[in-house]
Amino acid sequence: MVYVFLKETTIFVAEINGMIQRIQTIYLLVSTAISAGLIFVFHLWTTKENVKFFAQDELMYFVMFLGSAALSLISIFMYKNRQSQFVLGRLNILLNFILLGFFVYQSLNVSGETNVSEKGIGVVLPILSIVLLALANRAIKKDEDLVKSVDRLR
Repeated sequence: MVYVFLKETTIFVAEINGMIQRIQTIYLLVSTAISAGLIFVFHLWTTKENVKFFAQDELMYFVMFLGSAALSLISIFMYKNRQSQFVLGRLNILLNFILLGFFVYQSLNVSGETNVSEKGIGVVLPILSIVLLALANRAIKKDEDLVKSVDRLR
């Protein structure tokens, strides 16, 4: 019983080690940290009353940021299925572009004096996430091409 547990634990650790050795895992982890963690640190904008507006103040922005983080996290654990990992990365990039579009719409919504007085650094978070996700997708594609080239040699 102890031997089986140790063997299963060793296999699990070996799988995690194999997953972490890939650069796309690092990109996806950083993207997850940006989408799930930094939204609580950096404000999106400051209103004309000098009130800082964070992502958790608006449910739609909060859900979209957490959805992006969830897609990145799910993509990390789908490392054995590179095609699904690639598709999830593309969906995540699309979600971040939609989020960025909402930010642009919010900042340009009303002509004249708007509710958004100053934009915060939180508006840039989807752009950082998009860059990291594009790098991860490029690394996933490179892995897939490598596997296909090895299969051709057999």
